[in-house]
Amino acid sequence: MAKLLVVEDEAIIRKSLRMLLEGAGHSVTEAWSVATATSHDLQKFDLVLSDLRLPGGSGHALINLAAPVPVLIITSHASISAAVDAIKQGARDFLPKPFDHDDLLAKVSQLLMDPSRRQLPAGDNKHGIIGESQGMLELFNKIKRVGQTDVTVLIHGESGTGKELVAKAIHMQSARAKQSQISVNCAAIPESLVESELFGHQKGAFTGAHADRVGLIETANEGTLFLDEIGELPLEAQARLLRVLQEGEIRRVGEVTPRKVDVRLVCATHRNLRQMVEAGQFREDLFYRLNVVELTVPALRERGPDIGVLAEVFVRRVGEKFMRPGLFLSEGARIALQQHSWPGNVRELENAIERAGILAETDQIEPSHLGLMEPTRSSTPTEQGTSPALEPQQQGQMSLEDYFQHFVLAHQDHMSETELAKRLGISRKSLWERRQRLGIPRGNKKSGG
Repeated sequence: MAKLLVVEDEAIIRKSLRMLLEGAGHSVTEAWSVATATSHDLQKFDLVLSDLRLPGGSGHALINLAAPVPVLIITSHASISAAVDAIKQGARDFLPKPFDHDDLLAKVSQLLMDPSRRQLPAGDNKHGIIGESQGMLELFNKIKRVGQTDVTVLIHGESGTGKELVAKAIHMQSARAKQSQISVNCAAIPESLVESELFGHQKGAFTGAHADRVGLIETANEGTLFLDEIGELPLEAQARLLRVLQEGEIRRVGEVTPRKVDVRLVCATHRNLRQMVEAGQFREDLFYRLNVVELTVPALRERGPDIGVLAEVFVRRVGEKFMRPGLFLSEGARIALQQHSWPGNVRELENAIERAGILAETDQIEPSHLGLMEPTRSSTPTEQGTSPALEPQQQGQMSLEDYFQHFVLAHQDHMSETELAKRLGISRKSLWERRQRLGIPRGNKKSGG
């Protein structure tokens, strides 16, 4: 008997699947959204069967979250292309609706008997990076290609976007994966100690050098050295780093004889190094040595659906941390998260969820618990409509129905029904039902997706 998780928002289909699978001798757990699915320990299941279109998030998210547990996508004929994309992201197979019961049971049996179902296919592990937006999918593809080489990589991205996770993923994709990755934040090392920390020193090289010390570059020998905030590295240290790249050797402070090192270098910065070169703050020759391959990590505000997916993951983690397994986001909270501009990116989102997990008196997280102090935003000026964005304080005071009505009226003239439903984290059917219940007329935008 296998343990299966069925994730489907349509109750009739969900119950039908449960009866069918239990009739075949399996133990079945039901979930109707990404949030309810991740409230369970996904690693305890043998197989996850999931729809792609789910309230508050996409079934794509479960592919990474459940790994290495295999995921079988069940979706409509209209979403076949999305299901194929899911296969590319790591889903094991898909089945279009309406499906034949025998076909479903055959696929389930095939996946359960697959001896590799507990192993990630090579190159599919994102090493903690979660995302399904177009920008992140492109980044995953580049990580996979770059990781298989030994070239130097320069990662650009705002603070809090997860540049160190990208560096780790590159390292784990490489032939050096069995060796260490040493991570160094150049901005955190006092300028007077930078060379000693990176290159090491000989006993007696300077006051306080009471013993020989191996530097971080030498420690990373045969592995990967990740230099975060490379733009903060002093010019003198930049010259010595250039020698590492050109000659493959270092010289400890106070030593004369160089030492050979074999290190793959990955760097990151939130600054514009080209402008720093023009200003004489960064060596031009080092810049071109570092910038062999350039990767950009998108800001969270540019990642659309990833905000909701990441939020659900953080809610689950916070629930486990504070022993509150039932913790969940209200619809108003999800809307507030989507509307926030996230200047601190993923790190800010994680902190906001942890704060909410502490402040929420019940298991339901409301907008007021998130502490989002700045005004909400629309992604472009034309999306602002005629209704101003709500301050978080206003969000906390409004009822959920009032918040829903305000959002729809403010955006329906420039967003389709599909776009509105996506931003609200609900299905188009739910959007239509709430329009009917609240008496909200349709806007001027066509209803097509």
